[in-house]
Amino acid sequence: MATHSKPHKTITRAVGRAVADYRMIQHGDRLLLGLSGGKDSLSLLHTLIHLKTYAPVSFELGAATVDPQIEGFDPSPLKRYTAELGVPYFYRSEPIMTRAQSHMQGDSFCSFCSRMRRGILYTTARTNNYNVLVLAQHLDDLAESFLMSAFHRGRLETMKAHYVTDAADLRVIRPFVYLRERQTAHFAAAAGLPVIPDNCPACFRMPTQRRHMKELLAREEREHKHLFSNLLHAMRPLMGEPPTPKTSASRAPLRVAG
Repeated sequence: MATHSKPHKTITRAVGRAVADYRMIQHGDRLLLGLSGGKDSLSLLHTLIHLKTYAPVSFELGAATVDPQIEGFDPSPLKRYTAELGVPYFYRSEPIMTRAQSHMQGDSFCSFCSRMRRGILYTTARTNNYNVLVLAQHLDDLAESFLMSAFHRGRLETMKAHYVTDAADLRVIRPFVYLRERQTAHFAAAAGLPVIPDNCPACFRMPTQRRHMKELLAREEREHKHLFSNLLHAMRPLMGEPPTPKTSASRAPLRVAG
């Protein structure tokens, strides 16, 4: 039987700060977590379960997985795991690889897959009356996106911490934006979380721009220990202002202590 693992205080404090800074969670929200089965999304699942218990406002939590039908990737064990944790769960299996082969034009499979999965998660949230989609990207992901955008597109941008979808009916939040990847890796290992091996095998089979950026950042951080705090400072203007959609304007923002 799966049991909830309490995150370390360094994780809950970083998440609490991000939630408060960007007004991510409000009283009465229904949160749907995109659960890939990787260390990051599993760590966020347990963090949100912890917040649901101890946060000063009430919110609902569910999770959804998109199975892209890629050989070697089987996220189906998450069905039993989420059931044992008592988290409402939605499993969507879609032939994303097959669609990519016939519809992808001038784009990487990773980008195509990401857009497809995001659309499926949007639909799942709307169909089941969730108003907030939760994604597990962390500070390392934001830094890599920032450099990729600057290097390859000549633009200064990165992932938003909190934004409203174009249809203005969903908010998307990233509570791990202040957290480092090594922190989620440590928590997942220490807690024995059931990480799905190679949670995106198609990406692991070939070097990607993101992989190159990850290696570049690792080399730089060995020489400059404040690299990521400096990058966070540089990216803050790009991470967006906390949105105040009409559908939730009357709700009080969550403040997470310590």
